[in-house]
This record gives sequence, C-alpha cells and structure tokens, in this order.
Amino acid sequence: MRADRLVATLLLLQARGHVTAPEVAAELEVSVATARRDLESLSTAGLPVYAQRGRGGGWALLGGGRTDLSGLSGPEVRALFLLLGPASSADPQVRGALRKLVRALPASFREQASAAGAALVVDPSRWGAAPPPERAGAAGGADADARAVLEDGVVARRRVSFAYVDGRGRTDPQRRTVDPWGLVEKAGTWYLVAGTATGRRTFRVARMQDVQVTDEPAQRPVDLDLVAEWAAARAQVEELRARVSADVLVEPWALAPLGDVLGRHLSPGEVQPDGRTRATVTSDTATMLARRLAGWHDAVEVLGPPDVRAALAAIGANLADRYGTPTTDR
Repeated sequence: MRADRLVATLLLLQARGHVTAPEVAAELEVSVATARRDLESLSTAGLPVYAQRGRGGGWALLGGGRTDLSGLSGPEVRALFLLLGPASSADPQVRGALRKLVRALPASFREQASAAGAALVVDPSRWGAAPPPERAGAAGGADADARAVLEDGVVARRRVSFAYVDGRGRTDPQRRTVDPWGLVEKAGTWYLVAGTATGRRTFRVARMQDVQVTDEPAQRPVDLDLVAEWAAARAQVEELRARVSADVLVEPWALAPLGDVLGRHLSPGEVQPDGRTRATVTSDTATMLARRLAGWHDAVEVLGPPDVRAALAAIGANLADRYGTPTTDR
C-alpha cells in the first residue's frame, strides 16, 4: 500500500536525515520514479520534507535534517494524517499503523490526528461501476479551495455554511449550515458527507460556494464510520439511478464493452439460441435509459418497456431530421 511506503519514507528520513530518491527506492524495493513521487507527495502535503538541488542533493527534513513524530507541528500532523487516512479505510494494517502513529504523537495533537485520519474516503469507481482494487490518485480541480475549507471544518469539528448550486446552475437563495462528517473523492469528484436537520446528506463540493467554517461545534455521531456512511449514501443514489429497467438483447461482441460502460446497470441473463444475451439495463428515467442505449443501436435490441422504445424512436427521428438529408455544395 502507498500509505505504508509514505510512512516508511518519513521514518527513513528521520533515521538518516538526508536521502536520495535512488536510496529510498533501493531501501523500499520500488522504482526511483515511485520513490520520487512519494517524496514529492510528502513535501506538497505540507510536511517538513524539502528537496536539495545540485550536486550532492537529495531530500531532507527541515530543521537540521533529523526529527521524530513528536517534533511535527500541528499543521504537519494534520497534513500527514489527511494524506494517509484514505488508505486506512480499506486496509486494516494501515489502520493499525495510524493508531500507533497517533500514540507516538504529543497528547495535544492526538485528537486532531485522529480526526484528520478519518476525514477522507476515496471511492475511485464511476457511478454505476464496481470499485477497482487500487485507489485512483486524488485529483485537484476548481473546488480545491472549498475542499481545503471543508477539511478545516471536518478536522476542527466545526459546522460549515455555504451557498449551494443545483444541477441546473441555480443558486439556492438561502445559505445552508451543516455538520461536516467527512469528504469523499469518487472518481475525481469530491463530495461532502454531512449531518443536517433531516439526517445524512451528501453535497457535491464543486457546487458549494462561499464555504465558511463557523464557531459552532459540529454534531457528530460518536460511533461514526465514514466509509459505512458513504456506502449507504452511494447505495441510495444507485437505487435512484436504477428506477427504470429495460429488457434487451445484446450481441456477443458487445456484452463486455457494454458492461464496462454501464457497470452495475447491466445485468446479463441467459444466452439465446441466436447467440445474443438477454439482459436487464437500468437508469433513472426512460429518456436517460434510451440515451444510454442509442449509441449501441447496432448491438442492442430493446424488447421493452414501450416508453423506452418510444424514447429511442424519438431519438432516431431527431437524428434523421438533423442528419438524414445531406446537402452538397456545388
């Protein structure tokens, strides 16, 4: 796991004071490029790791080159645990390592470190697709500033307020104030999982504007499990996205690529005498389902229901009107 390497790299820096990427690579049995990326990750995350350029250069810890965990500042502790926390949600060994690291910290930092370690979850799969075995890299983006403020609120256990833009680009005139429980990166898109007066809600970070941390303490369940909360929220969304189903026949050559695109929204059934596979495809509306299948017109036959077939016919008529009569300039 990458988290194991990052901790090992930090401890190697602590022991030696100064290392080069090839030395880290040889010690941890990884490529030089991987070692360099890990060192850069520690540095950009806010830890006191910096590059020494020129002949005899390498990487060192700020302040004389040697420190221990008790020498990390509050922001550095937070940066380390925000960086390693997502891996701990998927690996019990990493969780155990983080618990040991927490115990090695000064008492005044332990609460903050625990909060930061549990603040983030990474779910690299697309909506409707099964999670892959490896984590996708955390992405930046236009919502990075809002995300940084939200991280402050999650770690400090303070309520956050913001204006919210809906899916059609309309801003709600009334600001919202919520209890931030944690942040989730799903396939490059960030979400806030929060407690509200009506229960758990998720908010797309890119739609949150003017995010502010308030002075009000956040209400947070004592036994909160962010991974489980996100799994429940994800299941609700997937259920909403599967309210309409269609009965289809899929050509043999198209079954695998169609499954890659639709993920959980394709459920293959029995192979028919003509070689095609009978399957069920789901989506949130008949129109959206038709749009998903229109591009597979030569590989998928929709048997029903009638409203999905009618939506496909409407798409076909639209395409014929727009592109059916080519013009030639002479």
